[in-house]
Amino acid sequence: MEGLDIRKGEQVALVGPNASGKSRLAAAFAGRSGAKYITFRDSYGSYGDRNFFMQQRWNLFTLEDDPPTAGEQLRKEALSGDDPQAALRRLDELTALFGLSPVLDEPLVTLSSGELRKFQLTRALLGGPEILVVDNPFIGLDPRTRALLTRLLAKLAATTTLVLVLSRAAEIPPFVTHVIPVADGVAGEKVPREAFLDAVLPPAVIRMRGVTIRFGERVILDALDWTVRQGEHWALTGANGSGKSTLLSLICADNPQAYACDIELFGRPRGTGETIWDIKRNIGYVSPELHRAFQVDAPALDIVTSGLFDTEGLFRHPTEEQYACARRWMGEFGIEELVEKPFLRLSSGQQRLCLVARAFVKNPPLYVLDEPLHGLDEAQRRRVKDLLDRFCGAPGKTLLMVTHYPEEYPSCIDHSLTL
Repeated sequence: MEGLDIRKGEQVALVGPNASGKSRLAAAFAGRSGAKYITFRDSYGSYGDRNFFMQQRWNLFTLEDDPPTAGEQLRKEALSGDDPQAALRRLDELTALFGLSPVLDEPLVTLSSGELRKFQLTRALLGGPEILVVDNPFIGLDPRTRALLTRLLAKLAATTTLVLVLSRAAEIPPFVTHVIPVADGVAGEKVPREAFLDAVLPPAVIRMRGVTIRFGERVILDALDWTVRQGEHWALTGANGSGKSTLLSLICADNPQAYACDIELFGRPRGTGETIWDIKRNIGYVSPELHRAFQVDAPALDIVTSGLFDTEGLFRHPTEEQYACARRWMGEFGIEELVEKPFLRLSSGQQRLCLVARAFVKNPPLYVLDEPLHGLDEAQRRRVKDLLDRFCGAPGKTLLMVTHYPEEYPSCIDHSLTL
């Protein structure tokens, strides 16, 4: 390809600070190579759409003429091309890909920023370009919409070469294969994505390359590439049976298949002499499986304190300082009155709070919380969510959280992985 060094099959990010010249380079590349170029300058869309998002948006019901719907605008553009039938077929494919059907009959000026983003991508792709340059794709989007757009772009990358123009390294999505840094209007040397991120971002806590897990003929994880960096907060989602529990078992040193996979935990490849206890001491963990298996009829204080030693129950005598630490955490979670009560005689919700406190008691660098709010009433859920934001959102703390209820995620969540 002309201009920037971008080859077929690569997905590239141009990354540089404000005023570095990356947008100018991207636009010039698009002009020379015949790529389709689309830019987002604010939360409402590209500069070319400004007429839709000034007075028209706020005076929708006072307009004399009916404003165009999203579907009408897209069909109009499809029919204006050199091959209208091909463009209409492409429109149907893109509508399905981006989930646009519910808003096709809505006036274009009423679309949300996320819906508009999908509309504009669809319009840019109607002609079937081999290369799409997207400038500032995530600007103005909330975390959930950014995650959705990332998944949509990843699907698009299967058939189209994408060039993303970004200001922050942390915004580079996983499907990007290479990064071209830009400074003072000059494009630097193209480097693999992971090499670039390792140089500019915090260290990787978890790194998986091509991880595949099978049980018999059933494939649970299929060639998974995933990197979690220090200080990131991930939502892990997926239907029942999608592999979430298997993935967590690889991280928490509970799955022997980890030794046959390319996995690094806390900067060290699995199978290089580390023990499972070396791994577990860095992780605060709670899950439904742990809860079901935890049949230790000891005082609740002992259950929480056992988190300091990664054991189910106490097999050594804690110091007064360690007991005091456990009491403090029980106080944080509002269960200090349970200190002397036997664990197996507590309600399911009280037991879950004890196990969540147990995950926090050693102040680990990585929290792995699988359904931590399961069985809790509304007041307890709010309390735990606030604590997750308070402690997991601290600098350097990394969080992986699983729940089937999006409203349970704390506000500190900034990344997502869907299996």
